[in-house]
Amino acid sequence: MFLKRFLLLFCLILISAQSFSQSSATLKKRKQALNREIENLKRSRNKIDKSKKLSLQEIKLINAQISLREEKINTINSEVKLLDNQIQDNTSEVRSLQGQLGKLKYDYAKMLQFAQLNKSAYNKLMFIFAAENFNQAYMRLKYLQQVTSYRKRQAGYIQKTQSNLKVQINRLDQNKREKTSLLQDQEAEKQNLGKDKANKSDELVKLTKQEKSIQQQLSKKEKQAAALNNAIKAAIQKEILAAQRRAAEAAKVAAAKAKAANVKAPVAKPQSKGTSILASSPADAKLSSSFAGNRGRLPKPANGVIVEGFGSHKYGNVTVYNPGINIKTAPGTSVHAIFEGQVSNVVFIVNSYTVIIRHGEYFSIYSKLKSASVSKGQKVSTRQAIGVVATDGSEGTTELQFQIWKGGTPVNPSGWVGG
Repeated sequence: MFLKRFLLLFCLILISAQSFSQSSATLKKRKQALNREIENLKRSRNKIDKSKKLSLQEIKLINAQISLREEKINTINSEVKLLDNQIQDNTSEVRSLQGQLGKLKYDYAKMLQFAQLNKSAYNKLMFIFAAENFNQAYMRLKYLQQVTSYRKRQAGYIQKTQSNLKVQINRLDQNKREKTSLLQDQEAEKQNLGKDKANKSDELVKLTKQEKSIQQQLSKKEKQAAALNNAIKAAIQKEILAAQRRAAEAAKVAAAKAKAANVKAPVAKPQSKGTSILASSPADAKLSSSFAGNRGRLPKPANGVIVEGFGSHKYGNVTVYNPGINIKTAPGTSVHAIFEGQVSNVVFIVNSYTVIIRHGEYFSIYSKLKSASVSKGQKVSTRQAIGVVATDGSEGTTELQFQIWKGGTPVNPSGWVGG
């Protein structure tokens, strides 16, 4: 019975350690990735600082850096909670092992006392020969053999328990040291976060004072965004008209076949309203459903940090609207399709390429590309390389502008793209 409890405790220790190791490794990996992203943003900000040119880009990078620091602090909090649970478990295991060791030593001492009383062969023989019959003598002989064997096993249990206890105590000490280190790291990040927020406040003050200059920058960007948006809408409208033509032609063919066969023509289905016509064919409907079914699990189109999210953003008295997300990348970064589909269009506009890929009723749009490696009408697969991100000559930044549209309406890509 004792052996079963001992083995069960040992197995629980191993399982707990393995589970902690896996969870801890995941958190550490994410924290390392955050550290790299923060350093990349700091380098980009340093380049802008050296240029002495005030722009919205500086605020965007500070905002992204603040978000990353907040995520890192939350990651550290998760690590600390995980360590607290592990410290609690290890403390309980140490106490349990200490209790087991105490009982083992007590039982072992009792056995040694018995062995001391019966250490001579004469005493053992007297114990056996004092039996009332042969069966009892045999049982006493077996008992002495079992006592000797049990004593050896108990000695082994004591050594193993002492060894496990030492391992758990060392692990507990390591957990406590790691927790101290994490708390120090967390405190440092909180101080850095405070500095970033102060920098943001200072930059916003400058931004407000130079609102006219910023509005000029913004006006130029708004014109570029409007041109891009019009090109996207035109490409989608073209797809809608093509789908409507295909549906009308299919209805004519079906009617002609019915007339030739002298049978009643099938009742025409009401034409899909709006952009839903894009998913009217079985193939397009299946692709749309598959795309929607992978929401939250679609891969990022490029490695990098999201420096501006979807929707309206206010910088001091200046407000900008983003129909997608901006991903800051390294120069020369490759861009990949987030899902299988067909290239609807490749447009060269605002000194860069934009690739539009159709996935049934959905479209994924990749803008600010230096080059495109796909062409209109080409079928693409998930994660297939489609181009390279361009570097803005005036600001020295490399950013992918990424959008997802459902029919003629942009949706927030952050809810669709995972990692």
